[in-house]
Amino acid sequence: MDESGSRSATLGVLGLGTMGAPMALHASRALAEQGGGVVVTGRSRERVVPLLAQGLEWVERPRDLANRAAVVLVMLPDLPDLEPLLVGEDGLLAGDAPLVLAVGSTVSPTAVRALADRVAAATAGRVTVIDCPVSGGEEGARAATLSILVGGPAEAVAVAMPFLRPMGRAVHLGPVGAGSVAKACNQLIVGATVLALAEASVLAERSGLDLGVLLDLLAGGYAGSRMLETRKRRFVEHDHSPSGAAKYMAKDLGFAADVAAATGTRTVQLDAVRAAFDGLVAAGYGDQDLAVAQAFIAERRGGAGVAPPQRAGPMPQIVL
Repeated sequence: MDESGSRSATLGVLGLGTMGAPMALHASRALAEQGGGVVVTGRSRERVVPLLAQGLEWVERPRDLANRAAVVLVMLPDLPDLEPLLVGEDGLLAGDAPLVLAVGSTVSPTAVRALADRVAAATAGRVTVIDCPVSGGEEGARAATLSILVGGPAEAVAVAMPFLRPMGRAVHLGPVGAGSVAKACNQLIVGATVLALAEASVLAERSGLDLGVLLDLLAGGYAGSRMLETRKRRFVEHDHSPSGAAKYMAKDLGFAADVAAATGTRTVQLDAVRAAFDGLVAAGYGDQDLAVAQAFIAERRGGAGVAPPQRAGPMPQIVL
């Protein structure tokens, strides 16, 4: 893409990690046909050279990003990571053109609403914040099958939607913050599911069952889920290497608790799941994949290295 690329067909991206990088590449391929593309910036150009070779364009400052793009998608871990990039003469808000700032990170609904109000006031309405957190993990980002949960004013959402659709299925759910409420609900379900799978895996192995066979069988019944599909191998192989870091689930469940408090909802499962992930992080597992809940559960017995019993033939039949 060159300087003649149309601003109305150009997306800016902040945050080119596990999720942001494949999302930006999908958008770049789609927007190239319209004379636009994707511009990016960050702390180090060298870190993203492979992405630049695939069509993304580097700019030096967040302000340049805002001036070149109609929409800037933020895929940073949380709003405190964004705040320093907004202000000052080189910040996103120092641009001179209308801009939609699309927060794709998983953030607090209350905090993103407050950010939207502050940004609108600081720019006299020139910059509009929407929230558009995503669900589907690294697999969904790479396959462009993400669920994109969008909240914000209809006019700003309409501007952002063509940039989001190449990444998955984007749905407008309500005013700003609605997407983050939806993501909090999503994370409660995901957290509860992965914790249940972890416990079931430990129970099954310690009872002498072949975990791979069992999970294949469960996948065809009511226990089947996207989480089981994507994490089955990890549970069977005890592979907890980083992908979706468990510490972020602990953060996200805190946002779900905020939603519960704001709506006067006395939760049951959320409290238990949040306590488990807080404990998991406190035990030093936070940087590993969500499937590390398996190791956390196993350790609670008092010895993570306890070997499962050997299978000694078929289980005895129980006659009623």
